[in-house]
Amino acid sequence: MTLFDDEPPIRKTAHEIGQDLSLLSVAELDERIAILRAEIERLEADRDKKGDSKTAAEALFR
Repeated sequence: MTLFDDEPPIRKTAHEIGQDLSLLSVAELDERIAILRAEIERLEADRDKKGDSKTAAEALFR
């Protein structure tokens, strides 16, 4: 519990870029790889969506 109830809970980061990996097990590394791959897919999907919106807007104003 936090000192004040209105403070959001502190979330543990699944992976930090540049973090020392020497103490992680193979299973932990696999888990982090899966998390990062899912994040990459999410970023690519959003990029593609924004690219489609940009293309539609450019076509509208031609």
